[in-house]
Amino acid sequence: MEREQPCRAARFGVECVPVSSPATVSAPTVHPIRLTSAHLRRVIGEPPGPLTGFLANLVLRPISKLRWGTRERLARFLGGIAYTLGIRRRVALENLAQALPERSEEERHSIARGAYITMARAVLEALADVDRMPPGWEQEEVVGAEAWQALQAHLATGKGALLVTAHFGNWELLGEILIHRGMALNALVRPLKGALNMRIAENRVRAGAGLIYPRGAVQEIVDAVGRGECVYMLLDQGIPTKGVFVPFFGRLASTTPAMAVAAQRTGVPAWVVMGVRDGLRMRVHIEGPFAPPPSQEGKDPITEHTTLVTAGLERIIRQYPEQWLWLHRRWKYAPPRAGA
Repeated sequence: MEREQPCRAARFGVECVPVSSPATVSAPTVHPIRLTSAHLRRVIGEPPGPLTGFLANLVLRPISKLRWGTRERLARFLGGIAYTLGIRRRVALENLAQALPERSEEERHSIARGAYITMARAVLEALADVDRMPPGWEQEEVVGAEAWQALQAHLATGKGALLVTAHFGNWELLGEILIHRGMALNALVRPLKGALNMRIAENRVRAGAGLIYPRGAVQEIVDAVGRGECVYMLLDQGIPTKGVFVPFFGRLASTTPAMAVAAQRTGVPAWVVMGVRDGLRMRVHIEGPFAPPPSQEGKDPITEHTTLVTAGLERIIRQYPEQWLWLHRRWKYAPPRAGA
């Protein structure tokens, strides 16, 4: 049984949104940060021991002080080194060969290399204590004007929304941008271990996010939506049990039903929100709303809803494949055999 322990480390910072028209909407207004409920603004996990924490601080503290340009150069260096050393490179290339067979081998290698840089960039930016927000983020237009306007109209009713994203671009900074756009945001997370993960988790809370952990998560989501708070969740990881199998790049992938279950319980729709990187810049791409589908004979509404939202993620990833983490074994778990 996983032990949950309130974080005791003071400076150790978790991992933590269809296609509508590609038209853009002018840069949204920057709002004061709306904090989520106080009981969600805590870090649960296992902090490092004193010696490990001290040594980790020696490394993490200077990294957290890097400026944007330096972080970008370091991310490209570290990502390139990891790709060259072949760390999980075979997994990435196998995933790409099956998901994007129309791309040449040279293109797939280039996409894989980009995925390593994306991962290094996301970690370095999530650790930052300075220059956290992408340059010029407040002037960036949102791609998906109708979806963005629908989300704003929904939030104006006083109910929260379900925002779905992926390990794409930088999902941590995307959450902060949404917070600065006036959304009270709670991220669905797991208790984590170690200095790196704990520091990232603390930075989430410091940015204004609440954290919802697996124990009692569905009720927490229902309550948060009722208070007008949004719930932000990743929907692109394979899970070994209790997942629903939905198409993703032409293959069935085990996917958490949490989003669809929450939508059924609350009656609110979901939006797909992704932060697309363009150099140092980041632009929000949004699709939706994806309303909970009605029950139909012979169809599972949870699977149907998960399928619709996952297709929204795929559409954006196909446009910018180098920004998704192909290193993950997304199709690791096989669907049950017919009649089993």
